Amino acid sequence: MISLSDKAAIALQDLARENPRGDGLRLAVEKGGCAGLQYAMTIDFTKAEDLVVEHLGSKVFVDPESALILGESILDYEDGLAGAGFRIRNPNAVRSCGCGTSFEPGAVPSGESGHG
Repeated sequence: MISLSDKAAIALQDLARENPRGDGLRLAVEKGGCAGLQYAMTIDFTKAEDLVVEHLGSKVFVDPESALILGESILDYEDGLAGAGFRIRNPNAVRSCGCGTSFEPGAVPSGESGHG
């Protein structure tokens, strides 16, 4: 199951105060990017089928198909010279692009061919 770092949870709290369009962050995997798949993040409301992860009062929603690819990923937040933003540390990614949002997954669980 995906987890949130303390820094990511605090950044999500700040984001939620600034953007009251939802009650958490939707994290998804979609086709695209230079490595085959890419991460998508939006402020949204939970849906019945979502996996909901809560930490320090912040919520992240992941659809079941994306959850298969994200596995034991960690959502972190970095604020450094290279810029500030959420970063996903995905142990299922065998290759990542320099952009930081595009990746190539390792073996997808049987019966799945990727996110569509």
